This record gives sequence, C-alpha cells and structure tokens, in this order.
Amino acid sequence: MIPASIATQRPRDARLLVIDERGAITHRTRADFQTLVRAGDIVVANDAATLPASLAGIHVPTGGTVEVRLAGRDSLLPRDVSRFTAVVFGSGDFRTPTEHRPPPPFLHAGDELRLGPLRAFVLNVLAHPRLIELRFENPVAAIWEGLARHGRPIQYAYVPEPLAIWDTWTRIASLPVAFEAPSAGFILGWDLIDVLRKRGAVFATITHAAGISSTGDAELDRLLPVDEPYNIPASTAALLKSCRDRDGRVIAIGTTVVRALEHAARSNGTVRSGAGTATQRIGARTRLKCVDAILSGTHEQGTSHFDLLRAFQDDDVLSRMEREADAHGYRTHEFGDSVWLANSRSRRIEQEGDLRSCA
Repeated sequence: MIPASIATQRPRDARLLVIDERGAITHRTRADFQTLVRAGDIVVANDAATLPASLAGIHVPTGGTVEVRLAGRDSLLPRDVSRFTAVVFGSGDFRTPTEHRPPPPFLHAGDELRLGPLRAFVLNVLAHPRLIELRFENPVAAIWEGLARHGRPIQYAYVPEPLAIWDTWTRIASLPVAFEAPSAGFILGWDLIDVLRKRGAVFATITHAAGISSTGDAELDRLLPVDEPYNIPASTAALLKSCRDRDGRVIAIGTTVVRALEHAARSNGTVRSGAGTATQRIGARTRLKCVDAILSGTHEQGTSHFDLLRAFQDDDVLSRMEREADAHGYRTHEFGDSVWLANSRSRRIEQEGDLRSCA
C-alpha cells in the first residue's frame, strides 16, 4: 500500500474496501459508505478534537534536544492537564521517519524538561526507557496557552508538509482531548450525516482521547495503546440500547469508538454512560459485545489498530484484505483510503450465544 502524503480529509477519489460478515471482499468508493448503512442502524463517531501534542524542547540535565509526544492522561477534564504519559524522541522532527529517530538522553525521575514556555518534570520512567509520566509545573491556563502557542500536531514523515492543527480536526470536533486525530471520522461531513438520518439510521458521538499510533520502536509499540479516557453521553447510551432492541447494527467510525464502547459494554451488550478509561487491548481473542461493524483507515500489521481489526474478522480474511489493498494501490494512514469490516457471521453467532447465556 502507498502512504497518503497529502493532508486532504475527503479526497474525491477515496476508496473503500468492504468485507462483509461472510468474509467476501468488494471494492467501492468511499462515497458508497452511506449505502452500507441501513434503517435502524446507529453510526457512532468520536468527536474529540486533536491537541497540538508534539512539543520540542530541551532535556535540562544534559542540554540535549528532545521531542515530547503527549500520549495519555487521566481524564478528559479541561483542568486535568498537568500530568501526562508521553513518548520522548531525540533530536529531529517529523521529517525523519520515527524508526530512524535517535533516542533521547537517558531519562530519570526528577529530570527537568523545558518545552518552549512550559516547564515539566519526569515523574516516572515507565515500561520502556522512552515512555514516561511527566508533570507540567505551570498553572492550568498557562499549560493550555503553551500547548496552543508552542505545540504542533503529531506528524509522521509520509506527509512532507507541516500539518496545521485544523488539518487534524474532523467536522464534528468538540473538546481538544485527542493526541492524534480520530481520522476515520474524516469521512464525515454534515451532509453525509443528514443522508444517514434520511436513510433511517441514527448518528451519535462519544469523546475518546485517541492515543498515538506508532513510535517506530517495535518494543515500545507493543505497549500501545496506552490507557485512554473517554466519555459516553447518556443520550448515546440510550440510542445504543434502542438500536439493540430493534435489532439494528452498531457501526463504529474508527478504532477509538470500538475501544470505548467495548470497554463500557456490559456482558449483555448494553453500554454504560459516563466517564471511563479504556485499559484493554482488543485483538483476535476479543469477543465483541456491542459493535457489529467498523469503518476504519487502512492499518499495517503489528500495530494495535490492525490488531483491533482481528476482533472482527479472522486472520486469513485480513491477509486477503491486505493483498487486495496492495494490488489495488490503496493509500494508508490517516489521509488514506478506508476499510469496512463487518463482524464475521461465525464470530457474531458465537458472541450472541455468549451474550444470551449472560442475560
């Protein structure tokens, strides 16, 4: 597959690779997404806006230059911006592929980081030498101003031109809590949402702090995704219950929606409203309790995003998906093409049996 290198959210030639519940693959245009949605379905999207979560600065004990990519926090509350989980790179910027970036200086608890106007300290070095917990020493208002003035969107080398923050915001963006764009939602515009409603479907949102997708370090990538806070409005939970009562399908726009809904789902498939923190890693052994289909970007094997797709379809189907996407020149990453995966019929029958036994 070819990395999408232009920051266009809804290119006219965008394509959609469709895998139905039997594992059959067809090639469509992304504009055909609306035809896959039926009356009675609910389409759920992540309305998080993206933070300027990449911060260039100095590791004060050594004077070494670093890039800090914020990757996690404890809650979505606007005042809760003092402590973050973060990934630290050495010198350089997005123009160098992450796998070729040098490591930062050795990091220790208590080390000071000067990140533009912001002053931070390393609280803990976590399960990898580049994965840390940090605390900003500035007041809350100054942290927000510092992020806005000094931070920039997390970016990767396949897009050569610097991203503006609005390049990373979906049309439904609300609270700035995502560390990377919930990019599956780039497909959405208010005209499409109106079409879905006219087809008899329901549209709803959650807010989920989408984390970073890759670090270029295989050992560190295996620790992704980090814990991610979310909020599910009571109205969305009620709409999900109504959808289940009328045998409609739950269609997730993106992996973050799947992660939040499945974390909040009870054993019978109903979803709790309110704040939570998704701590699970969804993969081939996950039995989906709530979500029936996902619209996603194209992801590479070995990433947590690709592993999540394994909860919907078996590995042989996903291997065929990759071969088809390669053969037809699909574009990868956040500004690329899309895939639709229905939960396979065999998996869904098994899961529905499990849910009935728990009811």
